[in-house]
Amino acid sequence: MENANSQVIGLCRFSYPALGGFQVEHTETVEREAYLYAPERMQERFRLFEQFTLPPLRAQSDPEFTLMVVIGPNMPRQDHARLMDNLSGLPQARVIVRAPGRHRDVMREVINEALIDSDLPSLQFRMDDDDAVSVHFVERLRKLATNARGLLRSNRHVAIDFVNGFVATPTPDGILASATFQHMWTPALALSVRPGVRHTIMNYSHARLWQNVPTLSWPEEPMFVRGHNGYNDSRQKEEVRMPKLSLLDAEGEALFRAQFHIDADNVRASFR
Repeated sequence: MENANSQVIGLCRFSYPALGGFQVEHTETVEREAYLYAPERMQERFRLFEQFTLPPLRAQSDPEFTLMVVIGPNMPRQDHARLMDNLSGLPQARVIVRAPGRHRDVMREVINEALIDSDLPSLQFRMDDDDAVSVHFVERLRKLATNARGLLRSNRHVAIDFVNGFVATPTPDGILASATFQHMWTPALALSVRPGVRHTIMNYSHARLWQNVPTLSWPEEPMFVRGHNGYNDSRQKEEVRMPKLSLLDAEGEALFRAQFHIDADNVRASFR
């Protein structure tokens, strides 16, 4: 089936000290690294990564994808060891070490280096280290790409936007969450890139992607969890509105287990 074997490439920067690409600005790389690698911050990032991001990636119904995890060369040794231990159970993951550089330039290079020669479009997505996708994300992405093969074949880029999901915060009492429909939110936003094209998903602001390329929207089932926490870079400004979250009940916890492989009991134990 055409597009069934399209290469799916995910990108996740894990506390990578980019030049630019942050709402929280620092004038020197050493200042940014001190902020990113602060023990309290790293502890929270790892717990979110372990409880939200990794479980559904390990449980994908279609395991044929690559996840590029980008880190800096000065990540503390104990944090690097913990990251490698976390990813040992995800054979699709590749850890890429890059010196601090311009955010979009470095990420474009990482994606393009991962591309294989193919006559099929690549399907690219990006995610933060506190976000999650449905266990069916890769499967659904390939299915939509197959159904829209004519559109994908005739355009350099086509966005595939899974708009149904949750905002969520892990707590010692369980998961605080709110269902939401949002256009152009990462991580469940993908870009089909025609073979031979070097412009990647990192060439565009995700919020304005729909202004630049044809876009398919898929609202049928929850496909993402947007992590909400104290170190969200995009939520550091004062004018950002805080979502109204409520504790998941038994039915909500069952949905999170089935759709995202996120276990509320494990969340409670990790954040207690």
